[in-house]
Amino acid sequence: MKRSASAVWTGDLKQGKGSISTQSGILEDAQYGFNTRFEDGPGTNPEELIAAAHAGCFTMALSAQLGVAGITAERLETKASVTLDKTGDDFTITAVHLVLRAKIPGTDRQTFESIADKAKTGCPVSKVLNATITLESTLEA
Repeated sequence: MKRSASAVWTGDLKQGKGSISTQSGILEDAQYGFNTRFEDGPGTNPEELIAAAHAGCFTMALSAQLGVAGITAERLETKASVTLDKTGDDFTITAVHLVLRAKIPGTDRQTFESIADKAKTGCPVSKVLNATITLESTLEA
């Protein structure tokens, strides 16, 4: 399986602008630029897209791992926060913090945490990131 996306950029770093599109068409010429990456301008940025990908991937991986254990979640909600730090002359994604809220009736905390940790390390997006990945999880009654 292969998926693709494309980006177009015009101009210099600070005043230039770009657009990102995905194969599925869900993003089509989505605006991004210096102000959307390093300030609070309207549009997206690569780190936000990585956060979305990681949240989605981890949540699906968790659902799969729960299924292996014979457990079905009522609801899984994940927020991913990506940290971009300046390291020397370059910028690096140094960390991703996952915050999970799960409603899984009949599951104990220890089983839940064990399965969630397995999903965190096993998710394909986690595997591709060279960053510290942390998980904060809440099991709702």
